[in-house]
Amino acid sequence: MHAKPRVAFYWCASCGGCEESVIDLGEELLDVLERVEFAFFPAILDAKRADLEALPDGDLLVAFVNGAIRTSEHEEMARLLRAKAQRLVGYGACAQLGGVPALANLVGRTRLLDCVYSDLVTVDNPQRTRPAAPPSADRDGPNLPELRRWVRALGEVVDVDYYVPGCPPTPEVLSVALRTLLGDDLPPKGAVLAADAALCEQCPRRKTRPEELQFTHFARPHLVTLDPEQCFLAQGVVCMGPATRAGCGALCVQGNMPCTGCFGPTSRVRDQGAKMISSLASSIASSKPQAVDEALAGIPDPVGTFYRYGLAASLLRGGIDGMD
Repeated sequence: MHAKPRVAFYWCASCGGCEESVIDLGEELLDVLERVEFAFFPAILDAKRADLEALPDGDLLVAFVNGAIRTSEHEEMARLLRAKAQRLVGYGACAQLGGVPALANLVGRTRLLDCVYSDLVTVDNPQRTRPAAPPSADRDGPNLPELRRWVRALGEVVDVDYYVPGCPPTPEVLSVALRTLLGDDLPPKGAVLAADAALCEQCPRRKTRPEELQFTHFARPHLVTLDPEQCFLAQGVVCMGPATRAGCGALCVQGNMPCTGCFGPTSRVRDQGAKMISSLASSIASSKPQAVDEALAGIPDPVGTFYRYGLAASLLRGGIDGMD
C-alpha cells in the first residue's frame, strides 16, 4: 500500500493546455499534493515510459489522459495507462470528443503530410522527405510511431470510466473532479464530471435571448461590433451555447465572444453539431432557396463551426477525401 493515492497525467494528440490547467489550480495544487502522489506526469516530472511499465497493474488510483488518439504510440500509451489505473479519465475535449486535432479527419494522411512537410510556404523541403514507416525487424532505424488513418477519441480505443470536459477544463471543474474521483461515492461509469445543463441556462445574457429566433443572416464575430450585453444569437452570431454543456463559467461569453462548444454536449444530445445545425436551420426566417443560401453564406466553415471539438465522436466522424 502507498501512503497516498497515486495519480498519473499523460497527453496524446493535444496542445498542452490540459497540462497547464493543472497548474492553474494555483494554491489549491498544494492541497492536492497533500492528498495524492503524482506517480507519472511527464510534463512536469522526469518520468519515462519504462517507469510506467514497471508499475503493477491497478497501482494508480486515477489516470488522466488528455489528447486525441492519432498515432500507434498514443494507442499503446492509452492501453498501458488503462492497465495501470483503477479509474481512467478522459481529460479535456480532445480525449472526450477528438477536439481540434480531429478536424484532420476531413483529409487523408497523404494530403495532411504534404501540407505539413511540403506545401506550406514556410517549409523548405525540396526532397519532399516524409517520416518513414517503422523499420522492419531485420534492419536498424528509428522506431517512429505510425500515423493512423483516423483521429479518434480516447473512448474509441480503451474503456474510459469518466470524462472531464473543456478546452482546457477550468480549475473549478478539475477541482470538483479530483474530489469526486478520490472519494468513495462515485457517479455512474461513463459520467461527464460537470453540470448536465446547457450553457444558455447559466449565460449572463440569457434574459436578452428572444423566445423565437428568426435569422435573415449570420454574421462572423470578427466582422461586426458585438453588443457586450445582448445574446449572440439575437445578434445573428452563431453561439454554441444551446448545444453545449455548462460548467465553464461562460468565460468566452464574458470576454464578448460566442461559445464555440468546447465542453461538449449534455447527456441528452447525441451529436452536438447536428443539434446546433438543426436548431439554426429551423430558425431561418425564409424558406426560399436564395434567402437560405444568403443566410448560410455567413457560416463559410460549417464543420469548423459546429464540430470544432467533436468531429471524432460525432455521427459524421470525418470526411472522405481520398482517405488512405
